Amino acid sequence: MTRPPPHAVRRRLAMAVLIGVVGYVVVDIVLQALPPHYSPIREAESKLAVGPFGWIMNLNFLGRAVFTFCAIGAIGLTGPASPARRAGLLLLAIGGVSLGILAFFPTDVGPTGVSATGVSASAENGLQPVTTAGFVHLAVASLGFLAALAGECVLTRWLRHSPELAAVRVSALVFAGLAGGGLLGIVVTSALAPDWLGLAERLCLLGILGWVFVVSLAIRRVGEPGRPEPCGWPDEAVRNSR
Repeated sequence: MTRPPPHAVRRRLAMAVLIGVVGYVVVDIVLQALPPHYSPIREAESKLAVGPFGWIMNLNFLGRAVFTFCAIGAIGLTGPASPARRAGLLLLAIGGVSLGILAFFPTDVGPTGVSATGVSASAENGLQPVTTAGFVHLAVASLGFLAALAGECVLTRWLRHSPELAAVRVSALVFAGLAGGGLLGIVVTSALAPDWLGLAERLCLLGILGWVFVVSLAIRRVGEPGRPEPCGWPDEAVRNSR
């Protein structure tokens, strides 16, 4: 059986990422509208995995882990290899593994309604865990966010040396900056304004997912008419002559 050429594998992986990102966002939106109707402004995304439809969010976490590794594969087949690319892909892999772990360790959820219960918003969002699963979830989620952001920042610098993806560098930089701002917002809101933690987390997610989407879209388009071929790959005529 003939193995598909690298550019075909790369395009398929990139397409899987594009479909995965859209699917992940759609599932998030649908779950947000279902009971128990968590607030996207106040409450962390992880709470969507707690409740009658929590199993769907756990599958969503696993799906995101899968398309993260698809993105790693697509990037690994594009542009020049370098220590920066290897480091960035390793960090993304840590983020992907973290997502898989989250599906099996639900966050701690305190009772809602601060005025009625006296429970702080931080406790409601699992930032003050009391169970082993809650501690694992908070630690792994924090590691995942940091690793994903660091990986995207490293790879954004690497894009300067990849002629095929140079055009997407500005967009990647914008989304990496948005993710960084959102992560800083998570730190600030968790300490000073926990009622806004959900919004800060979703801004960070928008940056992380947006980065993966625009880079994968650019990878998908590499080799189209008017766009450069991947560095080091023989063109079609050379391949056919072998």
